[in-house]
Order: sequence, then C-alpha cells, then structure tokens
Amino acid sequence: MDIKNNILETIGNTPLIRLNKLTKDLPCTVLAKVDYFNPGNSIKDRMAVKMIEVAEQEGKLKPGGTIIECTSGNTGMGLALAAVVKGYHCIFTTTDKQSKEKMDILKAVGAEVIVCPTNVEPEDPRSYYSVARRLAREIPNSFHCNQYDNLANRLAHYETTGPELWRQTDGKITHLVCTAGTGGTVTGTAQYLKKMNPDIQIWAIDVKGSLLTKYFRTGEIDMKEVHPYFSEGFGEDFVPENYDMSVIDYFEQVTDKDGAVMARRLAREEGLFCGYSAGSCIQGLMQLKDKLKKDDLVVCILHDHGSRYVGKIYNDQWMIERGFLDVKTFSDIISSRGASKKLITVDAGQLVYEAVDLMKKYDIEHIPVTKNNELIGAISESGLFQKIFDNPEIKNSKVGDVVEPLFPFVEFDTPVEKLSHLINKENGAVLAKDELGSYHIVTKYDVIQAFGK
Repeated sequence: MDIKNNILETIGNTPLIRLNKLTKDLPCTVLAKVDYFNPGNSIKDRMAVKMIEVAEQEGKLKPGGTIIECTSGNTGMGLALAAVVKGYHCIFTTTDKQSKEKMDILKAVGAEVIVCPTNVEPEDPRSYYSVARRLAREIPNSFHCNQYDNLANRLAHYETTGPELWRQTDGKITHLVCTAGTGGTVTGTAQYLKKMNPDIQIWAIDVKGSLLTKYFRTGEIDMKEVHPYFSEGFGEDFVPENYDMSVIDYFEQVTDKDGAVMARRLAREEGLFCGYSAGSCIQGLMQLKDKLKKDDLVVCILHDHGSRYVGKIYNDQWMIERGFLDVKTFSDIISSRGASKKLITVDAGQLVYEAVDLMKKYDIEHIPVTKNNELIGAISESGLFQKIFDNPEIKNSKVGDVVEPLFPFVEFDTPVEKLSHLINKENGAVLAKDELGSYHIVTKYDVIQAFGK
C-alpha cells in the first residue's frame, strides 16, 4: 500500500507543466514548475521543513518549543504544517500589505499572527523582522527560523527542487527563471543545476522598489532604490545571506502592475491559478524573450496558489483602485457592441407579456419604458417575475401599470468602476444620451464583461 505517514511526506515532486498560450510567440519551450501542488500550496513547504529538521539536529529546537518567524505567509504555512505534525507552537510576524487570506490561513492551522507596518526600515523596532527577533529573545524554548539568513533555506532547494528539475527535463533544461526574495529558491536550485551543467542560465526576477537588482549589478546596497510595492513574496530592502550571486546570471525587474496582470492571464489562458510572484516570473521571462533561442528549454518557478490573492490581484476593484486594470468608460462598452445593437424599449401602452417576449427575444433583463417617445421609467425581469408570481393575470396589464423608476443617467465618459457603484439591486442599469440624442444602456453584465477583457 502507498500510504503517507503524515502530511509532510507529500512535499515535493511537484509537476512540470508546459505553457501553451501565453508563450506561443516565444521561439522555445517553456515549462512551469507548479509548486502550489505542495500541501501548503507553495514552494516554501520545502525549506520550512528543512529549517526545522536542521534546527532539531543542531539542538536549537526542542520538544514543545515555539517556532518564531517573520513571513509573507507562505513560509509560515509550511512551518505551521510541520508544527502541527511535530507538536510545536508557532508565532508569525507579517506585514500589513499581505493579503488577509494569508493571515486567515495561518490562523486556521493554529498559528498566532502579529501584523507589523510595512513602510519602516528593517532595523526599526516595529518592523516584522525586529519584532520576530525580539520575541525569540523573550520567549523561552523558542527558535527564530530567520529564513533570510538560514542556509537550510537554500539547502532544501539544492536537495529537492534542483534534482527534480534535472530529472524531469532529462538534464535538458537551459534556463531557470525564478522570482528573488529570500534567495533560497533561486540560489539553492541554481547551485545544483550549475553543478550538473555550468551553462544553464539562471534568471532572477525582481520587483521595482527592491534593491536586489542594483546590488547584483553593482555590488552596492543602495537604499534609494527601495520604495513601497504591492508585489508579495519577492523583492527585498536588504540582501539576505542565502544569496550566492555567483550562480545567478541575470536580474530583471518587473512592475507591480505587469506582474498582477500576468498572474490573471496565467489563470485565464493556462488554467494555472497562481500567486503574484508567478505572474511576475512569467512577465520577467517575456521581457527577456529576445535572449531566447529555438532549442532552449526554459523552466519557470510558480511559487504559490492564487487562493491567497482573491482579495487583491483577482479582485477587480482592488486592481482598478491601483491603476492595474485599464480604465474603460460607458462609451467604450457601447463602442464594443458595434453599431447593430440599438437600445430596446417598450411603450407604456404595450402589454406586460409583450415586454416579457422582448426580454426573451433579445436575452436582456432590463428595458426602459417610453411614453410619447420620452423615457419615463423601466421594467426589469426580476421585478416582473415577482409581480407575475403574485398575480399571474398581470401579464395582460399595460406596462405603464407596472413601471419601475428610471435608471440613473451618466455621462458618456464615465469610468466603468463608477458605473459598478451605480448599478445595484435597485438600479439594474445606467443610461446615457449621445451627441445625436440617442439613448444607450449599460447593465451589470456589460460591466462584468468589460472587466473580463
């Protein structure tokens, strides 16, 4: 029988999946190492367990002890799973920019989570680094993992991620593309692959606002490079000890917007529902596509699962508020329909069943009502349903007898996100009049479709 003794034995051996649509214009083969198949839904499970195992071997973590770590969420999840199996308590510090989903997941597996401010220096006593160090000093029988400087981090990837990629590609891998955060994944994997074939190219993907790229290129730690960013799980405002820059061939930076948009494309075009860093990894590859050749075999590391970002990059409103989705307007929606789609109206003197027939014919839920060619109100499928349910004979009544309030009017250049606030349970649509005096309507389905493009 093939039975695992505990959840930790399911870590690793994650699938390598070919990308087809996103990379169709690239000259080479691109494969994704999809590490959200780990039980904690991220690649961090690998190093989390390794750090605990090494700490146990070195006598730094004793039975019944407390694991303390500063984490953006994923390392914490791996540590929490190991703590459940091994009988440890967990206290995690994180930043206020991390998604609520990550924090809730950590609490669900029994961890205590302390939220710290993002926009402070690492040495600031309020930073999540400093708070973790302080707790480790104050709490008896505790162990601060310190994933940034704990070399067990990169050792985990030297022992697992690197060998898996070599085996899965039959040693034919030519490029590794990986986002750079603590340095453990990119360095440990690179160390193994470079040992097997020194010609393999290692491309590290960074975020604008991080100092890692300039440090790699110049050896200078320039704090002027550092500014707040929305991307999660990679980029740094210092250089962790896990880095061995000698095994990295190139650093490329991407923007918050480009990484977020690409993550959404990964979900929609490849069926890979991944986190922020995965989108940034693929975006970085696209920015470097001119460096690729026909026979190259590229592997991109997709670190974690998209479920931890549903309130952020997979939330249209969050994306719009940060300018990550191109703003569309009422006019754009109308233009996208083409000239053939005219506004459907019903006269107040027509019968209700005629209006229902129009809704069925044109597959619409809302129809403005006119009288003497002037708009006086509207009817909706939901409103008519309730009225007909209460009194079936009402279908033979005049539309004017069941008319509902007219939809709100807006300007033609009103942004879509403002339309979404106007369209609600009471108002199923909005109207606008063009320069020629013709009326046009936009419904909630129009808005949803506009966000989806």
